[in-house]
Amino acid sequence: MDVEIARELFGDRFDVASQYVDILASRGVDWGLVGPREIPRLWSRHIVNSLAISPLIATRSSVLDVGSGAGLPGIPLAIFRPDLRITLLEPLLRRANFLTETVAELGLQAQVTVLRGRAEDQRRRYQVVTARAVAALPKLLGWCLPLLAPHGELLAIKGETAEAELLAAQGLLRPRRLSGEVLTVAAHPDAEPTWVVRIR
Repeated sequence: MDVEIARELFGDRFDVASQYVDILASRGVDWGLVGPREIPRLWSRHIVNSLAISPLIATRSSVLDVGSGAGLPGIPLAIFRPDLRITLLEPLLRRANFLTETVAELGLQAQVTVLRGRAEDQRRRYQVVTARAVAALPKLLGWCLPLLAPHGELLAIKGETAEAELLAAQGLLRPRRLSGEVLTVAAHPDAEPTWVVRIR
């Protein structure tokens, strides 16, 4: 079922998405980026879940994926949305090497850049900053808000703690005249929804 949802979503890009899943299930596990128990859930919990934020991202946006890890959500978004220019930011050498190899194997080099470094050391600004399972929202805001271009937005993929995390971050948002909201989104009517905190 999950594969069929992905096939419908990706269309003629499904083969590239499938190749990425194969990489995650093999090298991703070998390198310790994906737990072996995640293999049966790669399509539903990781690939399709990453696409849930796609409708929130404007056409031809520059996107920074902070703490990209195994490339989630950045690589699925790049496969799904060729119009986006995506930078995968990862501080750990091993993970950055994995990302560089994976982007090359998938033929995404013209669209996707891999940067090894920490968010707090970056100077470039982006229209959209994404983060998935990186840190609690108050800490995440400290890293990500300086990376937003004027009128840019942060899309943080969260679990059921999204509302509580947003409440805890209000003291950081108000002085900057920023607002936040929790959205429940799904990439497909039959896919599991996920929570996204949008800051803008």
